[in-house]
Amino acid sequence: MMNTSPSRDPGSTTKIILIAPLSGPLVPIERVPDPVFAQKMVGDGISIDPLDQCLRAPCDGEITQLHPAGHAVTVTTPQGIEVLMHIGLDTVQLKGVGFTIQVQLGDAVKTGDALIDFDADYIATHAKSLLTQIVIANSERVAAFAPRTGQVISGQDTILELTLAGSSAEEVVEAAKAVKTLTSEAIVIPNPTGLHARPAAVLANLAKKFKADIRLRKGDQQGNAKSVVAIMGLEIGHGDKVTVIAKGDDADAVIETLTPLLWEGLGDEGCQPAPAPASVEVSPGAAPAPRPRSEDPNLLIGVAASPGLAVGEVFQIRHEEIHIPEEAEGNPQQERSRLDAAVNEANAQLEALQARLHGERAADKAAIFAAHQELLDDPDLLDIAHSALAKGKSAEFAWQRAFTTHADRLASLRNELLAARANDLRDVGRRVLILLIGAEPERQEPPLNAILVAEELTPSDTASLDRSKVRGFCTTLGGATSHVAILARSLDIPAVAGIEPRALELENGTPVILDGGKGTLRLNPTPEKIAQIRETQERLAIRRQAEMAVAHEPAITLDGHRMEVVANIGGLAEAEQVASLGGEGVGLLRSEFLFLERSTAPSEDEQFETYKSIIEALGPDQPLIIRTLDVGGDKPLIYLPIPKEENPFLGERGLRIGLDRPQILRTQLRAILRAADLGKVRVMFPMVGLLSELRDAKAMLEEERQRLGAKPIEVGIMVEIPAAAIMAAQFAREVDFFSIGTNDLTQYTLAMDRGHPKLAPKVDGLNPSVLRLIAWTVDAAHAQGKWVGVCGGIASDPQAVPLLIGLGVDELSVSLPTIPSIKAQIRALWLHECKELARRALTLETAAEVRIATPAPSF
Repeated sequence: MMNTSPSRDPGSTTKIILIAPLSGPLVPIERVPDPVFAQKMVGDGISIDPLDQCLRAPCDGEITQLHPAGHAVTVTTPQGIEVLMHIGLDTVQLKGVGFTIQVQLGDAVKTGDALIDFDADYIATHAKSLLTQIVIANSERVAAFAPRTGQVISGQDTILELTLAGSSAEEVVEAAKAVKTLTSEAIVIPNPTGLHARPAAVLANLAKKFKADIRLRKGDQQGNAKSVVAIMGLEIGHGDKVTVIAKGDDADAVIETLTPLLWEGLGDEGCQPAPAPASVEVSPGAAPAPRPRSEDPNLLIGVAASPGLAVGEVFQIRHEEIHIPEEAEGNPQQERSRLDAAVNEANAQLEALQARLHGERAADKAAIFAAHQELLDDPDLLDIAHSALAKGKSAEFAWQRAFTTHADRLASLRNELLAARANDLRDVGRRVLILLIGAEPERQEPPLNAILVAEELTPSDTASLDRSKVRGFCTTLGGATSHVAILARSLDIPAVAGIEPRALELENGTPVILDGGKGTLRLNPTPEKIAQIRETQERLAIRRQAEMAVAHEPAITLDGHRMEVVANIGGLAEAEQVASLGGEGVGLLRSEFLFLERSTAPSEDEQFETYKSIIEALGPDQPLIIRTLDVGGDKPLIYLPIPKEENPFLGERGLRIGLDRPQILRTQLRAILRAADLGKVRVMFPMVGLLSELRDAKAMLEEERQRLGAKPIEVGIMVEIPAAAIMAAQFAREVDFFSIGTNDLTQYTLAMDRGHPKLAPKVDGLNPSVLRLIAWTVDAAHAQGKWVGVCGGIASDPQAVPLLIGLGVDELSVSLPTIPSIKAQIRALWLHECKELARRALTLETAAEVRIATPAPSF
């Protein structure tokens, strides 16, 4: 069927005949709906629309490339022709599911031998297309292609006749005589699924434009950058570090051209370039165009981020732009010594900062700086920096490239706990950068009674505030659900987010009143107003003492309606505070804390021990609702590859990740089931939008329960997708409870990103559309005897509490510091009045109208 030995034509050419590896109709390569194949960037060839499910060898040869995802394989003929077969389009995204590899790298195969079995039904429903491409990766070796047409039968019919010219061994020698050899800096691959066929083809085509011999190196391995097969054979994955080696007169142009393109992902979908500017603006000062939201020139409006009143004077927090040199003045060793010294000094500063921390929640604040120290020791960060130093870059430039590369990727994540790490990384990066340039550390010491105003504060800025001087803060960026806002609430600091940008124009010393509960900043208040506020603050302090004194009493309205008030927590340290603050259990344990800052997933035993410790801290009779891992987008965890997506909000998130990576979810479910023997444990699945997702998760839970012989546990879902709220009646038949995540529910309902600098102030959970979804959910659940909690930000919002009670919510899961005040507020309410407030709110048009119609608690 194939000419296994070269056959000569009169013109000294060799012909090779390829036999159909699959049965089905042939499709011209130009008609494949993928420009990489249609434009022959991988190579010339042909496509088959398969009717069977076993890919067979089209010729005799050796397996020289086998993609770990199982969707692509290369057979190299005795003449050196590389026959690449690629099953389907975008099938690399399936990560091996649906493929069974029958051969190994280096195997000798004969025409018709089985190479890969595949599940055509699964691939057809999960990939872009089943079309299978057979292309010649080193098409420059082929003088003529003669593709066939029509239907073919696997192992019998010819699909392609190749005419070769010349000898492969005679075409490779000139590069060895090259006069110049250059190596690029280390490049971190941003492509979500690594250098698979598409980006490999782009790179190979670019490389072929140069005369130089070009090699791509990963670790100890090298491959010809002009060969798609060689590139794919390196199995370069997301986050791998590679270098480009160019040998020839145009080596300079090779490095200058390919290096930035590799950094940017070679145009692969979902990649975000990793910028490397010669200067860094540590905290940009430019603000959006002012747009007053109030007719009162002395009133600036933002979003309530952390409740409380503060009287003081404006103190602007600004960072000057730091200019850094790109090229080094000294040699690489001198620059490395400078960087090492700066990193060591930064470590010492962080040690000193931790030592100075004291008072309530000191351990939590110290943990932020301990995490910064871990970042300073991150081997990937230092590897990238050291690589740039070896290329003659300055220590400042090398360090800036390293930390911004990682920070920009983290910043694009939608999971708050993960994305917040970008601010931490920029913090520690800025600290080292300042030490390198020899500038004095930024000592913007606020005066007494300061109200900080900034475009943005980092979590560590917030955690390290001197409360003896700082009364509160406001930022122009962010919203009520940002990481900084959550931290401010945990530290009991009044804060407003998304304040009007003209706040940045206020002079230092301007007298102001910050109302964190209403989200306002009052300028130039009268002495009488200031005196009134100070009296309010004194009453508030007395009130807090009174609330703490009765914190352990139940939250029962004046007409006898009982509400359960529980805590949102993110670890053992917070669990240990729940009882002392009057919490009646935990309504949301964010289990992500177990999975962060590590290179492998936590084991079943490790998770079990943590859950056990939390149960012991709460007491066995207190409820503990554990939300399963909730991550998504841009491979946020090293050991959990998640491709970048154009819109991570609408991609793989929450439970979808667990179902797609069942081993992660199964391990966590086993740990939860074991812990349930020790206390009142419930499991809750996040981001559920389809009944089929819930049923798959419940089936998985039941399988693990039976394997362990464990007792059944209650199952609930987060209602944070509008579809779940609308389908609440159907979901209620499948679960024991609902917990409404109003942060995500609000942004999905309004189609507004809660982290968007301009839209965040409009993302308010008291929008009537959100309240209607809550009412719908509660009614559907109660109709089937199921209870409903709210664990989103509005559960801690005093203005929202009476509305939620009036809508029929059974449980409020709130931030730790607000537990005593929320319970005290409930004891002062009448259920019938709450119902009337809720009824009116559902008839209004905007969140602002709802807030006006709902009186805030008086102090």
